[in-house]
Amino acid sequence: MSYLVLARKYRPRNFTEMVGQEHVVQALTNALVQQRLHHAYLFTGTRGVGKTTVSRILAKSLNCQGTDGLGGITAEPCGVCQACKDIDSGRFVDYTELDAASNRGVDEVQSLLEQAVYKPVQGRFKVFMIDEVHMLTNTAFNAMLKTLEEPPEYLKFVLATTDPQKVPVTVLSRCLQFNLRPMAPETVFEHLTKVLAQENLPAEPMALQLLARAARGSMRDALSLADQAIAFGSGQLQEATVRLMLGSVDRSHVIGLIDALARGDGASVVAISEGLRLNGLSAASALEDMSMVLQRMAVLQAVPSAAAESDDPDHQEMLRLSEAMPADETQLLYSLCLHGRTELGLAPDEYAALTMVLLRLLAFKPKAHQAQEVQQVQAPAAQKKTLATAPPSAAAAQPATSSPKPLAVDKPAVELPVSEARMAPIQVKNLPVRQASEPTERTAPKVLVVTEEGHFWTQTVRQLVASEAVSALVRELALQSQLIARDTDQWHLRIDSESLNQGTARERLQAALNSAGYAVKLVVEIGKVTDSPAQRNAADLAEKQKAAEDLIHSDPMVQAMVENFGAKIVPGTIKLIS
Repeated sequence: MSYLVLARKYRPRNFTEMVGQEHVVQALTNALVQQRLHHAYLFTGTRGVGKTTVSRILAKSLNCQGTDGLGGITAEPCGVCQACKDIDSGRFVDYTELDAASNRGVDEVQSLLEQAVYKPVQGRFKVFMIDEVHMLTNTAFNAMLKTLEEPPEYLKFVLATTDPQKVPVTVLSRCLQFNLRPMAPETVFEHLTKVLAQENLPAEPMALQLLARAARGSMRDALSLADQAIAFGSGQLQEATVRLMLGSVDRSHVIGLIDALARGDGASVVAISEGLRLNGLSAASALEDMSMVLQRMAVLQAVPSAAAESDDPDHQEMLRLSEAMPADETQLLYSLCLHGRTELGLAPDEYAALTMVLLRLLAFKPKAHQAQEVQQVQAPAAQKKTLATAPPSAAAAQPATSSPKPLAVDKPAVELPVSEARMAPIQVKNLPVRQASEPTERTAPKVLVVTEEGHFWTQTVRQLVASEAVSALVRELALQSQLIARDTDQWHLRIDSESLNQGTARERLQAALNSAGYAVKLVVEIGKVTDSPAQRNAADLAEKQKAAEDLIHSDPMVQAMVENFGAKIVPGTIKLIS
């Protein structure tokens, strides 16, 4: 006798045997018990979730004759009467399945509808089941619309599709629609455990978990993979053999990658990625498993009470990593892993693409904590330089306690020619430490608190931007930061975004200041910013925008059009042209 695959052998025969689709089972069961039967049903969902199975069980429920031959419509078909047996075996004359993928034309549909005029031969109802109905042509859909809307009382339509978006709304409106959901890995795992127990086949729980995840919500795929694993493992399902069959990555590799990323150890990341290449393990599987571990870490970070409730063997490692990696980095790495899977196929080498995806986190990761950053920025005392680019006589002529003056230029800094800005060093003076003063005035929205140090820093940054001395991330660091205090050899900046506080950007901004005549070291802290060049630029732009709007509203011609013709100025349409 030929072997019957698990997916067919354990296909549910009634509603009680179905798993993972309780919402559909409950609705159909209640409808059958109350005899409130629709004439057309549409079942949607991905492959292997039970669309055809539900259709056959529904056909049996409508035509079941009971063990004594006197049964009626029921939500619990007996499975032993002639109608139930024939439907299970595909020989019931009043149950017709049409595969629209290969019979998609109007001729096939008309041939099916011609049978609708004849009453059932054996059962109470004729049931027309059209699988992959979205594959029908528009002409075929139109041919069945009238019969689908008003079929004979003995005819029921059951439509199934994996892509309901392609089904015309004229068909959707005539059907009672049920969406069969992809099954959770836990549901698939429990069902596989029961099936293999009935088959008397030993299986390791971790092996079944791998199969459940690989099925991606499809019970049929899970049972087919189980068949393949049984053959691959000579009748035994062990974690090692299933991993080898699926090309899955050992969880220890994933834990090692996340641990290396948490420590900022790029060498270990590259080494582990190369190990995956040498072992022939899937790069896509590595990113998928990392996403699952990171999701658990994010839950542990957001809900610490979840740490005590888990039977995962790697739970302690996930708990340790959730404490070692900041929550924002966990979220960023999770996003990188999700989007990185789409990049693997674009690269000539998927392992090189995997390495690039992982190293991307290190490119945005601050190299050290704030205290260490301050220590790195400050150079030894022997290497300190005096902040003086003017001649010594000019510097000595000014008292050390004099207050700093705003930068004086003949033209606005943004109008300086590039060559001139690069050639002319800025004249500065030795200054004592000065803290940011209290706000002197409010010239913009509440977010901007004008300070004297902010004015000096804004003029300096505008000079750097005009001379193209800073660009990209370095320019953003300069624009978004606030000068808090400064002395002869050290300036203290504050930013409100951790992502901007990168060692490379900070060093380049310091080098640009040195080239402009400011021989200082930068110390950067994280905090609330109230007076940055970016905020001042936004305030200036808002002031110019308001002036432009006032100019338009006060224009005599505009006022005449408003008064005489009822014209209106559409908000947001007044734009600055310079």
